[in-house]
Amino acid sequence: MKFDIDSYREILDTITRNKSRSFLTGFGVFWGVFMLIVLIGGGQGLKEMLQSNFAGFATNTAMIWTQNTTKPYKGFRKGRYVSMVENDMTRLRQQVPELDIITPYMFGGNKKAVVGEYSFDATVAGVDHDYVRVAPPVMYYGRYINEMDVRQARKVCVIGKEVYKKLFPGGGDPCGRRIRVDAAYYTVVGVDYKVNGINISGRPDQLVTIPYTLFRKTYNTGDQIHSLAVTGKPGVVMSTLTDRIRTVIARAHMIDPTDEKAITTFNTEVLFAMLDNLFNGVNFLIWLVGIGTLLAGAIGVSNIMMVTVRERTTEIGIRRAIGATPKMILSQIMSESIVLTAVAGMSGILFGVGVLQLIELASTEDGILAAHFQVGFWTAIIATLLLSLLGGLAGLAPAWRAMSIKPVDAMRDE
Repeated sequence: MKFDIDSYREILDTITRNKSRSFLTGFGVFWGVFMLIVLIGGGQGLKEMLQSNFAGFATNTAMIWTQNTTKPYKGFRKGRYVSMVENDMTRLRQQVPELDIITPYMFGGNKKAVVGEYSFDATVAGVDHDYVRVAPPVMYYGRYINEMDVRQARKVCVIGKEVYKKLFPGGGDPCGRRIRVDAAYYTVVGVDYKVNGINISGRPDQLVTIPYTLFRKTYNTGDQIHSLAVTGKPGVVMSTLTDRIRTVIARAHMIDPTDEKAITTFNTEVLFAMLDNLFNGVNFLIWLVGIGTLLAGAIGVSNIMMVTVRERTTEIGIRRAIGATPKMILSQIMSESIVLTAVAGMSGILFGVGVLQLIELASTEDGILAAHFQVGFWTAIIATLLLSLLGGLAGLAPAWRAMSIKPVDAMRDE
């Protein structure tokens, strides 16, 4: 459809003459689009925030640890506690070749960390150098525990964000400085700014992480392993390996292989699948509510256009009498509907994006964004196309009625 400048002026003039009705109708469309954009962006941000609780963990990761047995086995009573040992890592490598990474994780509990006059109740953990491949850190200063630290049992540590802020309130790079944890001194080699993650032994920002070989010497744990973190090779589904992993460890320690309490496996793959399914449902509800609100706004546009056509019966009749074709009348009414819907809808999109941007800024701490509360480019394109379609549909019925008005009938009504 082609229009000249006078046609557009007439459209705007008609909308202006019906200010109150146009405002109410436009507000309905504006609010519907605004709600849709905010719901989509908010849902995306909420999903990222929940996923950050598992930040850095691969989807095919499992954590393994032992507890008291709940079943008797080969003459042993239930209630025994059996700890894993370093040889269990060798057994898993040999008997479960589908595993990619097998790395220990040691729990040290809460210990008082001290630097000068400052102190903080931190959590001590011992890791191997390849633990970074299971849960990558967010290094703000320095580096993470490396292979030489583990081999030589160096007295070094990586501190979490909260530990850093409490022990070094003046800021600056703490690498090279020493901290005391209980009676042992460690040299800081890095600051991990990760604040979310699966809490294995404590919050990531409250950890003091040391080489696990040093942990064994410091806390005299021998060859005991508190827990193991394992990942599957590419293409391997971890849930298919958990029973075999449990069986390998159980047989070495005379535990019933079916005793899931004695040898506990925490499979992140299942959690990620549950999270995805949850937000698939949430996204469906968001679109359902948003589109429903848009349809309500489109119905409002259609109603106001019907009223406008009824009030302009004489005008339309006169235009028909002086030569206006039904196609011209149809184009006029549908254009008014599309313009009204488009202006209100695009305003809703812009305002929604602005609100989401403010939410993003509010969730940013120390220059690190907690989550992206924004809609994607194609989402905005789809919303725009949907608005155009709704605008056309909303004006279809009023335009058809206007097109069917005959000059004689219009004069008679007058």
